[in-house]
Amino acid sequence: MKHAWLPLVLVACSALAASSPKPLAEAHSHNDYDHKRPLFDALDQGFCSVEADIYLVDGQLLVAHDRKDVKAERTLEALYLDPIRDRVRANGGRLFAGGPPATLLIDIKTEGARTYARLRDVLTKYREMLSVFHESSVTTNAITVILSGERPFEVLAAEKERLAGLDGRMSDLDRSPPYSSSLVPLVSDNWRTHFTWDGLGEIPADQKAKLAALVARAHAQNRRIRFWNASDRIGMWKAQQEAGVDMINTDRLADLAKFLNSTP
Repeated sequence: MKHAWLPLVLVACSALAASSPKPLAEAHSHNDYDHKRPLFDALDQGFCSVEADIYLVDGQLLVAHDRKDVKAERTLEALYLDPIRDRVRANGGRLFAGGPPATLLIDIKTEGARTYARLRDVLTKYREMLSVFHESSVTTNAITVILSGERPFEVLAAEKERLAGLDGRMSDLDRSPPYSSSLVPLVSDNWRTHFTWDGLGEIPADQKAKLAALVARAHAQNRRIRFWNASDRIGMWKAQQEAGVDMINTDRLADLAKFLNSTP
């Protein structure tokens, strides 16, 4: 028996798939909360990584770049964790249906240990979608939380199981003994600390080689790599992409998405 409604369902599904953005695993929305629609502007472009700065204020985790700008209604849960969970549930366990695991980078602006104690309690409510970090392994889920800023290294290192990893620095690639990649799965640093090229013209050969070497060392240690304070230019994005940088920072969401969608 032929179902008359089946072609309509197939058309609807095809239209939905066509309207959904391609997930961009390399795209990182820097200071995402500063956009007109936090989280959603990035998702509309296919971004698989977003960044939220948090302050611990009267027991609440409030999202803002500066302490003077915090607002009671702009909690980490309201702006990010709740809508992300809703989306993951709707998309079959992923931020984008059939897409890769995504990253929520949380930059701690207040004292690390106290803020993390509260954050740990909050993250527990969202365990169903979060990657779990063990002493020597990671069980990857829809969303991987990584902590930057005021990072309480000793606190997290003492935990046998965590719902967050730590954002290291390039100097951590030389640490002996090294941090485990399950504790520090990402290394990030200020671009201008390591390079003088600003994205105009071709990247000088010596700086291109240095970038490739940093990426190779991070990957050899099973870590992802990211730079902040790099110019938001196509030349910069191209150089980082070609070198294998895992998370490309931007404030220009649509422009980076256009670039990444136009390259292999």
